[in-house]
Amino acid sequence: MSSRMNRRQVLQAGTAAGLGYLFTGPALSVARAFGANDRVRVAGIGVGGKGFSDIKDAGQFMEVVGLCDIDESAKHLGAAAAQFPKAKTFTDFRVMMDKLGKEIDAYTISTPDHTHALPAAMAIRAGKHVYVQKPLTRTVFEAHLLRKLAAEHKVCTQMGNQGTAENGLRRAVELIQAGVIGNVKEVHVWTNRPIWDQAPKVVAPLAKMDVPKTVHWDEFLGPAPECAYNKGYHPFAWRGFWAYGTGAIGDMACHTANMAFMALKLGHPSSVKATAEGVNAWTCPSAANVVLKFPARGDLPPVTLNWYEGKKDGQKLTPPAELLAKVLTQKGKDGKPEKLVDSGSILVGDKGILYSPNDYGAAFRVTPNGLLDGMQSAKPEKLPVNGGGDTGHKKEWFEAIKANDPKKALSNFDYASYLTAAFLLGNVAIRAGKGFDFNGETLEAKGCPEAAQFIKQEARKGYDMLEAKA
Repeated sequence: MSSRMNRRQVLQAGTAAGLGYLFTGPALSVARAFGANDRVRVAGIGVGGKGFSDIKDAGQFMEVVGLCDIDESAKHLGAAAAQFPKAKTFTDFRVMMDKLGKEIDAYTISTPDHTHALPAAMAIRAGKHVYVQKPLTRTVFEAHLLRKLAAEHKVCTQMGNQGTAENGLRRAVELIQAGVIGNVKEVHVWTNRPIWDQAPKVVAPLAKMDVPKTVHWDEFLGPAPECAYNKGYHPFAWRGFWAYGTGAIGDMACHTANMAFMALKLGHPSSVKATAEGVNAWTCPSAANVVLKFPARGDLPPVTLNWYEGKKDGQKLTPPAELLAKVLTQKGKDGKPEKLVDSGSILVGDKGILYSPNDYGAAFRVTPNGLLDGMQSAKPEKLPVNGGGDTGHKKEWFEAIKANDPKKALSNFDYASYLTAAFLLGNVAIRAGKGFDFNGETLEAKGCPEAAQFIKQEARKGYDMLEAKA
């Protein structure tokens, strides 16, 4: 049977101080240490769709004791409960944490983007390990807050960009860092997203519909403003709405730009600018080109990274034709010229160009002359060998927990926060309508006060505990 906190109870409680031990956690919370035979107990928050595979994968290594989803239907909470019949079920993560928290060691969080940060922050403050789906958060402020909290509370974390586990990606990172293509000053990344409704088709709130009996709409909204239910928001198309998702760049950059970001040791961008089509206050754009400039890092030169999404005048946005001519040099079995893949990345070095025709950066080739063709199948030589895909990504997180070593998980929040936040700044520039220089220490968009409201946003009462202010 599900347990839930109704809206009236939430509003009466109001702040973290009134919502129990696990809403702020002890001031000196410490993650539990595990012996060789100890079982790690995990709970899933958001267990439908991708969340189902996340908790199912985690359940291969840990004991699943709790399940939470705002949708009690057979395709969501019902399916997870059937998979793990001994686990207790909930529709409100706050109630699960308050009632079951002492029995939980770790959480998978696979909700819509706007409800990633709050349960993750609450869990970390209570000394719990967390696995959070990509993008790590919906806002830049949230991403860096989770990074700081994870370091403070010494928990093991992992973001769900499972391409990080691919041996091909890890080998590409090693080769780039070894200087195979020389100094890289230019990166291009593109995607086939969006594949859901947003601008230009949708630019305003959807019409009110009756809420299905299985859906707890208030819990779906979470920290987002009040809004009437429509099936166009739940369970998938929320990605195209600013209140709940982060659009194409939020959905895919943590995958498709991951290899370049890791290989080039990128962090805070120094400046951000964007040109976009169909910009509006309610949904993400129909097309965008985001330009992120990163400063020099030690001996590494400055880097300009270009992101492309959507279509303009019916044409998909892609890297410049003159660059593609240097990359698309092979012919298919039918003898026809090679075509650009729907999603991929290109890194331009002063000795060569690396082309990855792959969302995860796990396959790649280097030009000119096909240098290192086939090397993508080689195992990494310095980075740990994984190659286990999505399940391997969970296993690596589990091994980090057992070893009490956060660095064992390669997409831990010390890395994933920078990756996520850098690309979310692209959304900030789109919404602010202008580019800006960025101060990573203060999270300030210089000369662009319009950006502040998108870098950090206020939460609805009852879900305003992110910073644990009583």
